[in-house]
Amino acid sequence: MPMSPSYRDRLFPILPRVAARFGTPFHIYDETGIRETGRRLQQAFARLENFQEYFAVKALPNPRILQIIRDMGFGFDCSSIAELLLARQAGARGEALMFTSNNTSATEFQTALADGGSLLNLDDLSLVAKVPQMPETICFRYNPGPRRSGNSIIGNPVEAKYGVAHHQLIPAYQAAVARGARRFGLHTMLASNERNHTYMVQTVQMLLDVARWVSAELKIRFDFLNMGGGLGIPYHPDDAPFDLEAMATAVTGLLEDFGAEQGYVPRLCMESGRYMTGPHGVLVVTAINRKEIYRTYIGVDASMSALMRPAMYGAYHHIEVLGKTGDMPPQKVDVVGSLCENNDKFAIQRDLPPIDEGDLLVIQDTGAHGHAMGFNYNGKLRPKELLLCADGSVALIRRAETIDDYFATLEFEKQVLNP
Repeated sequence: MPMSPSYRDRLFPILPRVAARFGTPFHIYDETGIRETGRRLQQAFARLENFQEYFAVKALPNPRILQIIRDMGFGFDCSSIAELLLARQAGARGEALMFTSNNTSATEFQTALADGGSLLNLDDLSLVAKVPQMPETICFRYNPGPRRSGNSIIGNPVEAKYGVAHHQLIPAYQAAVARGARRFGLHTMLASNERNHTYMVQTVQMLLDVARWVSAELKIRFDFLNMGGGLGIPYHPDDAPFDLEAMATAVTGLLEDFGAEQGYVPRLCMESGRYMTGPHGVLVVTAINRKEIYRTYIGVDASMSALMRPAMYGAYHHIEVLGKTGDMPPQKVDVVGSLCENNDKFAIQRDLPPIDEGDLLVIQDTGAHGHAMGFNYNGKLRPKELLLCADGSVALIRRAETIDDYFATLEFEKQVLNP
């Protein structure tokens, strides 16, 4: 099932009290589940020295969550100034930060290199000349183009705006060496929410082949390889889970073979976001309306501004109605918000138990790219975030937005240009 039995057993009995205390809607995350996933990741790659997970901050940019991630010894993958600052507030500095950006401004580079620095993962050959001061360690994001296929979410690498093309890779490292780089990394990110573990093994094989090629051409060694993120989670109850242990065993074997051949083993990095936190969050909403026209619509007190994946990707998010089981005769309904957009739907023609006004609905797997992708169209305000702590308490970790927040950017000193 998308939501782990452990999380359900701990959350559902207390959910009415949580909703009464904090009010709906809210995302609520499971500290215990996040820590268990982190431990599983570490155990899977235990044979590799200095394996490093860089949590993709874009998945769940909440300071309390980042503190949990950092407490496990993980670093952070950042793509903006705000994400860098959040990661540094969690205590990360230097090589605990990977700055993977595209169309990067000079200001962003300056921030990435300040305050203890970070590992720069450059997205384009032209950026080598734009880095204010070339750090000792530099990484490039590799786009293999027609040499590799992506998956349905990220798409064809040839059409992707990301990364250095295959024919640009040697000139990119040469340019970095000329500016003073002495340690090197290689990164790629070709799939999102991929549940076929062999695809990720093939990605590491591709990185190792590229590392052999570049090393032979330029006589450099690679300090680390970053296989990216994209490890998938089972959103639908019938989905098979990602086989982490099988992937880790195969990848470890590839790296050990590379070491026997080349005389060294690069550190392995990855930047999982969804895999770390996605299954450990749910959006809790209240049914506030039932509309019977050509279809039955269950209106809830959140909109796609709180979870846009179903509208943006057609993504499935499993829904349970608190206190109502599958033993009840199901009714086919659309679960919808109140935006003036017809794609403002959390579920379309979904079989659910009979829903009454006041029922709590639990929309699952919102622990990544849920609140983080929120927006304010129609003046909708993003909901609060809660944490089910390891000790069983529930803490508010982000308050809900207010009308004052919405209007705050309209308060400014008057500025007029008369050219």
